[in-house]
Amino acid sequence: MTTTVAFLGLGVMGFPMAGYLSRAGYRVRIYNRTAARADQWLQTYRGESFATPEEAARGAEFVFACVGNDADLRQVTTGPNGAFLGMDHDSLFVDHTTASADVARELAEEAAAQGIGFLDAPVSGGQAGAENGALTIMVGGDEGAYQRARPLLDCYARAVNLLGPVGSGQLCKMVNQICIAGVIQGLAEGLHFARAAGLDAEQVVEVISKGAAQSWQMENRYKTMLAGEYEHGFAVDWMRKDLGIVLDEAKRNGALLPVTALVDQFYSEVQALGGNRWDTSSLFARLTNIRDFR
Repeated sequence: MTTTVAFLGLGVMGFPMAGYLSRAGYRVRIYNRTAARADQWLQTYRGESFATPEEAARGAEFVFACVGNDADLRQVTTGPNGAFLGMDHDSLFVDHTTASADVARELAEEAAAQGIGFLDAPVSGGQAGAENGALTIMVGGDEGAYQRARPLLDCYARAVNLLGPVGSGQLCKMVNQICIAGVIQGLAEGLHFARAAGLDAEQVVEVISKGAAQSWQMENRYKTMLAGEYEHGFAVDWMRKDLGIVLDEAKRNGALLPVTALVDQFYSEVQALGGNRWDTSSLFARLTNIRDFR
């Protein structure tokens, strides 16, 4: 396999995703803002590291990015030494960042003006999904670009779907975050109620998880929530960033999201408890005496 790809951003998600491309036989060129992280990646996978996104993107048929937010994404694409400066005509940029639909459309326009293809392709599945090559990828863009990128996306995904034009992937990811926020809050309240009622919360979950209350969050997080363990990847700070994007979009499209707005407020209370880097299941902590979890 001779296809050359670049991957920008080697965080908890990008690190294993780029690794899967390397293991699949692609020639992988990496860039990370912190060079030590790139060095760590090269100790595990085969590839080349570059000092700027522009250098990493030069000569690559596909350029992937998984960075923090809209500003980070602009920096690695259209900023000084950004990837768009190094990308060839007819190359394809695939953005895995959870960002706004607006920035996806903005960058797609910039890319098109340079003859570059663009897909917005946020992911769901968390750190475990990335490490296990089992992510769900929500894609926005045209059919041709999607089909061209699909074999590479399949390297680290269990499900990949094209939702519509550029921006549709980000809008779908917003729906995903809305649903997750409500489910986690419901689970936190249920566990809190079970304890307050004098029930064995684990036994309760063993029963109700066989019925209509079952969810991925219940199956995978109830034990750690009851133990006050919140070290499972997707941080509260990141969730608040995502919910901020959701609530901004809702202002524009007129969607009513009272539960989402309330859960966002609850996450701000978790931050006030010092839980910025706790995972999203820490909604349970605000319902309980925080000293029990230290």
